[in-house]
Amino acid sequence: MFVDRVTIYVRGGDGGNGCLSFRREKYAPRGGPNGGDGGAGGSVIIRAVDGVTNLAHLSYQRHWKADRGEHGQGSDCTGRNANDMIIDVPAGTIVRDRDRGHVLRDLKRSGDSVVVGRGGRGGHGNAHYKSSTNRAPRQFEHGHPGEERWIHLELKVIADVGLIGLPNAGKSTLLSRVSRAHPEIADYPFTTKYPNLGMVQAGDDRGFVVADIPGLIEGAHAGHGLGHEFLRHVERTRLLVHLVDAVPSDGSDPVVNYRTIRSEVAHYSTTLAQRPELVVVTKMDLTGATEARRRIAEALGFEPLAISAVTGAGVPSLIHALADRLAELPDAPPAEAPTPAPLALEVEQTHTP
Repeated sequence: MFVDRVTIYVRGGDGGNGCLSFRREKYAPRGGPNGGDGGAGGSVIIRAVDGVTNLAHLSYQRHWKADRGEHGQGSDCTGRNANDMIIDVPAGTIVRDRDRGHVLRDLKRSGDSVVVGRGGRGGHGNAHYKSSTNRAPRQFEHGHPGEERWIHLELKVIADVGLIGLPNAGKSTLLSRVSRAHPEIADYPFTTKYPNLGMVQAGDDRGFVVADIPGLIEGAHAGHGLGHEFLRHVERTRLLVHLVDAVPSDGSDPVVNYRTIRSEVAHYSTTLAQRPELVVVTKMDLTGATEARRRIAEALGFEPLAISAVTGAGVPSLIHALADRLAELPDAPPAEAPTPAPLALEVEQTHTP
């Protein structure tokens, strides 16, 4: 099961109570106060790690509470601090406060962490209050409560390359061809139900991560199909690879299909629409694919790459083209800006050969 959004309740552990105690020994009839302080409660920490692919493990447990600190004891014994509770999530997880709505932290890299529920401080024992004028204090302090809140976790897959296109454009087949990923492949639409990641090697010293995004359809930005749920996963990619089926099985026009997807991406995010793009015509092994590629090139004004993921034709050239293009791009995509969506006429002009 793939889960990319979940809401959980977190609470830091309460601090231990301070101790009210006096020294009691045979030859110390006026032993002073010796009540120790309580220990601090544990904090709840969200940490990004490698090896975790989604948030499914958090969907089974919605309440996370750290242990409380131990109470103080006599003989100036301080209570033990509780251990922190660490929740592991994949890199690319955004942590938000559910009620206030602000972002606590964007865990972009493995090792990033944020404290979402700070543990309470331990209370002072009566030894803390002794002074020259208060030699037998009887006041002590209860432990402070831990911080509690509801937080919303949202995963945005981090990849160098994002594969986009209509359903059955050949995205999953290409990913299985260039990497060791094993996405589900079938001859019906919406075979891919969640993003798949694959590591692609373009030589001994060059490699990059490719994300296969579920197929988009017209109206995806408004919630139609699966695109509205998974368009956000391409926001962190540095390069978009737009796969265009040369000979669609439904008889549709490949050029119209290309412009439909471009329109949906632009309506979802203007920043994403301006992301560098590589257009690739797929299924070149089918009859009529060469003529379709020629028409696509005339309509777009540049020569797109052409591959056949089934036979492997053009795939090595595509891998090296992706590696060369990524070497020219910055390590991180530009930040998302809340700008209004452009008109459809403006979308068709945002092409990067």
